[in-house]
Amino acid sequence: MTTSLPENRLRRWAGNRCTRLTPPALLRQFGTVRTLRGLAIEAEGPACAVGELCAIWPLGSPWPDGRDTAGPPCAGAHAGDGAATLAEVVGVRAGLVTLMPFGAVQGLAPGCTVQALGASGGVRVGDGLLGRVIDAFGAPLDGLAAPRTDRLVPLHAAPQNPMQRPRIASVLETGVRAIDGLLTLGRGQRVGIFAGSGVGKSTLLGMIARHVQADVNVIALIGERGREVREFIDRQLGPEGLARSVVVVASADQPALARIRAAHAAVAIAEHFRALGRHVVLTMDSVTRLAMARREVGLAAGEPPTARGYTPSVFAELPALCERCGTAPSGGSITALFTVLVEGDDFNEPISDTLRAVLDGHIVLSRQLAQRGQYPAVDVLQSASRVLGDIVGPHERALLQHAVRVLALLERNRQAVELGLYERGSNPELDHALAHEAPLREWLRQTEGGMPRAQAMQGLQDWHAAWSPTPTPIPQGATA
Repeated sequence: MTTSLPENRLRRWAGNRCTRLTPPALLRQFGTVRTLRGLAIEAEGPACAVGELCAIWPLGSPWPDGRDTAGPPCAGAHAGDGAATLAEVVGVRAGLVTLMPFGAVQGLAPGCTVQALGASGGVRVGDGLLGRVIDAFGAPLDGLAAPRTDRLVPLHAAPQNPMQRPRIASVLETGVRAIDGLLTLGRGQRVGIFAGSGVGKSTLLGMIARHVQADVNVIALIGERGREVREFIDRQLGPEGLARSVVVVASADQPALARIRAAHAAVAIAEHFRALGRHVVLTMDSVTRLAMARREVGLAAGEPPTARGYTPSVFAELPALCERCGTAPSGGSITALFTVLVEGDDFNEPISDTLRAVLDGHIVLSRQLAQRGQYPAVDVLQSASRVLGDIVGPHERALLQHAVRVLALLERNRQAVELGLYERGSNPELDHALAHEAPLREWLRQTEGGMPRAQAMQGLQDWHAAWSPTPTPIPQGATA
C-alpha cells in the first residue's frame, strides 16, 4: 500500500545519523516481512531498487498507524528497542526483495512492516571530520559532539575518465626507510600491503600514518577487533597523527553491510578532500575483511560461490573501489594503502591475486623476516612499486637496483651458507655481499618512523660507498 507522510516529519528525519533524504520524497512504499534466514530478510514488497534503504518496524509498532512515536530508523537500533532497524536492499525478484540489516535482527519476525525510504544514503563531509573517529554513518565514536560538516556526498561516486587523470610525477615520503628507499611510492599510487596475521602490519600502518607527507589521512578500520581500534589510535597514530586524520571504524562485531558501508564512506571522504586540491593518504585495514563482508552479502542475495566461496560481486567491487583513488584534475590526489590479510600465508589466494593485478604496487611483509627480528618485515624481493621508474632519477635507480641485486644474491645462497655448505672464496661476489650484509640489514630495520627520504637515501649511499671504493655520487632529490 501507499501512504502519504507529513512533510515536517521527513524534515526531522533529514538530520538522522543513518540517512539523509534528499530531496524529501512524500510517498513511501510499505511491505511485509515473509521469511528470515540468518541475516537475510525476505519481504513481499515494497517496490524498491537494489541499494535502497528500508526501515523494518517491529510487530506492534505504532508507526503504521501514522503516529509519530517511534522516531526515525537507526542503524544501531533493533526491534527490541521499539525502533526500526535500518536495512539495505541486496536482491530483487518478482514481488520479493531481499534485505540485510545494519543492526541486530533480534525481535524481528514474519509480519513486520517494511518501509522503503527512497534513498540510498550518503555521507556528510567537511573539515569538521579532521581529528574525529566516526562510524559508517558519520556518527561520532569518540564521545564528542557530532562533527560539523558542509554537505552530503554519495557513497558511490561516478568513475573518473582515465584520460583526465594526471600522471603520477612526485614522490610520497612515508618516513619508512625500506619503502622510501627501495620501493619509492608516488602521490596518487594505489598500493597493497600483503601480510599474514601478527607480522607487524598495524605497526607499519601507524608509522606511515603518523609521518607520511600528506595533507589529510583517511583511515578505514574494517572488521578490526574493538580493542585494537583504541590501541591503534592511541599508540600507533597518536595525537599528532589523529589531528589531521579521519578514522572510520566498523569493528568485527558490526554486520556485513556496516563494514561495506564504512569502506565506501572512507573513500567518499577522501574524494571530498581530493576535490579541494589536497593530497590524501587513504589507509584501509583490511580490504580482505571488506571482501568477506561482500561475500556474505552476495551469498545471502543468492549469488553463486566461486573461488574459495567468494561471489562474483566481490571481484567486481574491489577494482571499482580501487579505481576511485589516484590523481585528479583538481591537483589533489588519493594515495591508497590497502592492507590484505593473507589467509594461511598463501599469497596466491583469490583476493591477493586479484588486488596484485589491479593495484600500482605491492608491499609484502614476510613472517620469516619478522622471525629474524627485522621490523618492518618488508620483503623487498617480493615487493614492487610500478611507478618507481617514473619518479626517481637514473642515479638513484642504479643505487636501488644494486641493493636489490645484493639482497637477491644473499637470499639465493642463504640455505647453503646457514648449513655450512658454502666455502669462502668460491664466489667472490657472494663473499663481498656477506661482508656487507650486516649494515644493509641494519638499514632496513627501523623502530620509529619519520626519517626524511633524503636521509634514508644518504644511508643507502654510505653503504654503497663502503661496497665500492669509487662509488658513483648519487644526487639527492634527483628526478628522471
